[in-house]
Amino acid sequence: MAENLKKILIIDDQEDILDFTSLVLKEYGHFEVICANSGMDGIDKAAKYLPDLILLDTWMPDIDGHEICHKLKNSKKTSHIKIAMFTAAVTEKEKKKSLENLADAFIEKPFAPDELIKKINEILKMI
Repeated sequence: MAENLKKILIIDDQEDILDFTSLVLKEYGHFEVICANSGMDGIDKAAKYLPDLILLDTWMPDIDGHEICHKLKNSKKTSHIKIAMFTAAVTEKEKKKSLENLADAFIEKPFAPDELIKKINEILKMI
């Protein structure tokens, strides 16, 4: 991959979401995409690849997205990484819990591909 590409790590336990989101980001052409299909795999890949942005599913069976966000934001190695909670449940309660765990943004599922790219670019401008 070219060095000027922004790295995005997608952490989601649903293979169809990983595949579709990865395809959308790769077609856009400005991102290097890394996928993790479990929370623990996502934590490992975040530390290994140090992505610019993580799209993090809220609900996963092994460890939930809020706990992952908390762990990554409280680690010296990964605290600088922008994290967008990637969820179908964007309630005020979920937003509050995500903000308490230091999430930077929310991206609602389902999403239109152009809206996803626009939101990601907005988040990456904060870097």
